[in-house]
Amino acid sequence: MQELRSLQVRVSEGMDDTYKTVTGPAEGYVHEKKSKFLSFIFPVKSAEEAKEIVDAHRKKYYDARHVCWAYMLGWEREEYRLNDDGEPSGTAGKPILGQINSAELTDVLILVVRYFGGTLLGTGGLIKAYKEAAADAILHAVIVEKTVDDFVEIRFEYPLLNDVMRVLKQFESIRWTQDFRESCSMRLQVRRSLSPQLREMLSSVYGVEIE
Repeated sequence: MQELRSLQVRVSEGMDDTYKTVTGPAEGYVHEKKSKFLSFIFPVKSAEEAKEIVDAHRKKYYDARHVCWAYMLGWEREEYRLNDDGEPSGTAGKPILGQINSAELTDVLILVVRYFGGTLLGTGGLIKAYKEAAADAILHAVIVEKTVDDFVEIRFEYPLLNDVMRVLKQFESIRWTQDFRESCSMRLQVRRSLSPQLREMLSSVYGVEIE
């Protein structure tokens, strides 16, 4: 069973506990001097997941000259990787990653598949094409803002249920699962900026155990 309550306790100022990502895959396209750049954006949660998508696209587009990519992971946006796949260093993966950064996205992978058209684009032309291809994929994606959540486990006896519920009703968008078969146990999900206040208020209810 889950519940959703309205906001009474306010988010702490100065604490950043939100991030932006995409809700699903999207595609883009750029044509530059007969070269075709097919771009794809995916939501990903791990480097392993990103690698699987890259490998699948290398197989699918086996006849393409290059499959270049970049990803960013984690709400703090500290884990990232990029690959030029044979293009001159810094002309593919870096501009792709630059577009991820410009859009302030994370937990995303962008791939750009290039079919060479016979005309060399030069360093500046490549950077421009990969940048625009990545931007076009982002343009067609649905971007959503999510919160960074903490999980709090609590245990208490049934007579304390009303006191616990009075605390929970004061918090924004708090969700929980519960087990009341013997003693009461609840697993609370709350945005990180509200977690310290939640713990403090629950600890003031005598008899509530916080894990």
